[in-house]
Amino acid sequence: MTTAPTWDDLLTTALLGTDRRTLPVDPADLAGREAPAALLDAAAVAAVRRRAGLRPGPAGPRPEPAPADTRPALPPAAAHRLTLLLADRPGGGGGRRGSTPDLTELLPQWLASANTHGYAAPPHMVPALLDAARARTDLRPAALEFAGARALWLGRLNPDWRFAQRSASGGTSALPGAEDDEGIRRLWREGLFAERVALLTALRARTPSAARELLAETWAQERAEDRLMFLDSLRAGLTADDEPFLEQSLGDRSRNVRATAAELLSTLPGSALAARMARRAATCVALDHTGSAAAIVVEAPAACDPGMERDGVTARPPAGRGERFWWLGQLVEAAPLDTWPDRLGGRTPEQIVALPVTDDWQGELHAAWCRAAVRQRDARWARALLGAPSAPEAGGPGAVSLADRAKLLAALEADERAAWVAGFIAGHGLSEAFQLLGVCALPWTAPLGRAVVDALDIAREAGSYPWSFSGVMGLAERCLDPAETARLDSLLAVPDEREDASPGAGGYWAEAFQRLATTLRLRAAMVRELTPGGGA
Repeated sequence: MTTAPTWDDLLTTALLGTDRRTLPVDPADLAGREAPAALLDAAAVAAVRRRAGLRPGPAGPRPEPAPADTRPALPPAAAHRLTLLLADRPGGGGGRRGSTPDLTELLPQWLASANTHGYAAPPHMVPALLDAARARTDLRPAALEFAGARALWLGRLNPDWRFAQRSASGGTSALPGAEDDEGIRRLWREGLFAERVALLTALRARTPSAARELLAETWAQERAEDRLMFLDSLRAGLTADDEPFLEQSLGDRSRNVRATAAELLSTLPGSALAARMARRAATCVALDHTGSAAAIVVEAPAACDPGMERDGVTARPPAGRGERFWWLGQLVEAAPLDTWPDRLGGRTPEQIVALPVTDDWQGELHAAWCRAAVRQRDARWARALLGAPSAPEAGGPGAVSLADRAKLLAALEADERAAWVAGFIAGHGLSEAFQLLGVCALPWTAPLGRAVVDALDIAREAGSYPWSFSGVMGLAERCLDPAETARLDSLLAVPDEREDASPGAGGYWAEAFQRLATTLRLRAAMVRELTPGGGA
């Protein structure tokens, strides 16, 4: 009886080739077949034999059931809508969109609304939700909040969804309660990094001092990159009680940790670091009374001493920046803005930024004031530095770029922010408004929505193509109040084309406005479906 070839023999023959190695089978078994075909037949038989001969392994333990989700169930209409949103996939190729709404862009708003109402995700839809969140990181916080504890449970079972374990949002539902002191300390000592971040964030939200004390206990043993992440969690609810811990962190062996501690201390106007920075900055900036009109004179630091470095000043400037410009900017940025009215003759922020600055220091000084206004969220200085939205190039003295203006706008209340951007659009159109619109609260206020729609209408009348404004149109689909839908009715028809208009532009604009109107109606339907008792 012929012995059957082993799997290793067959594999070696396949790798070397039947021309170089004799097939390890009885020649009588070839039955006239070519060697390659006989090799494949023998491999098929051997594969069945190997599988049939495997002994079953011991049964593993069953996973613990997923935690129960006690939140209210989704209304049926809203659940059906979520199925449609998750089934949609972004189109490829970047071609013409036509009038069809992009459902993938509606998913973030749907999730935000569902979380506002406190609904639980249908269990059978959690895998699809995690797949969507895996593909789009911007969805993860809202998707994991909606999925609840089941997301963390599934993340332990499927490597593709491991991000759920790394997210604080996905893990907070499994954290120990406030009264479970032993559970809190055990998780802090033994938990995964993501679980520890989630624990620290949750404690910070409910008992800031407890979070800080927990962090202090193990601070010296933590890795530098972990210390940086933990320290950043103190931003929420930062108070003067955190100052001693942050002052101690100024001596940390990690430069990034020192810089973050200094930044946090500079946002506390009464901190010792803020006072030190104020004294340093005040020696560099003063009023010049030698001329016929008041002006600001600047004398930048001649060196970066160890005390400045300990307080967060980086000694080495980036490529292309002068050292003294670099040091001055950091001092002014970290100094409390209340330093300057007393230092500069009791003037208001508007009067201060209107003063001329000698020797070409104005750009650097005003840019530093911009960063300080953003860091300290000072609305008075933000207004002064922004200037009037109708001003040429819509730039205040310190708003040297659109990015600066967007950051300064974030220091204003939502309604004031929207009013400023609406004034900017009315005076300058939409060509530079995209970044500014991105910082406005949702949905856009009625004046801002009208300003955007009017500017789009003006662009249509000018005969340009709508894809020149595709970014703003995409924002409008997500941010325009659905109540504004009726204002779009007059823009849905294809207009008569002017002789100087781009060929076919009118038809493209009609499609774009039709898509916008359809998207707004879908958003309104989503809100109704998610409202208790409001869905069909």
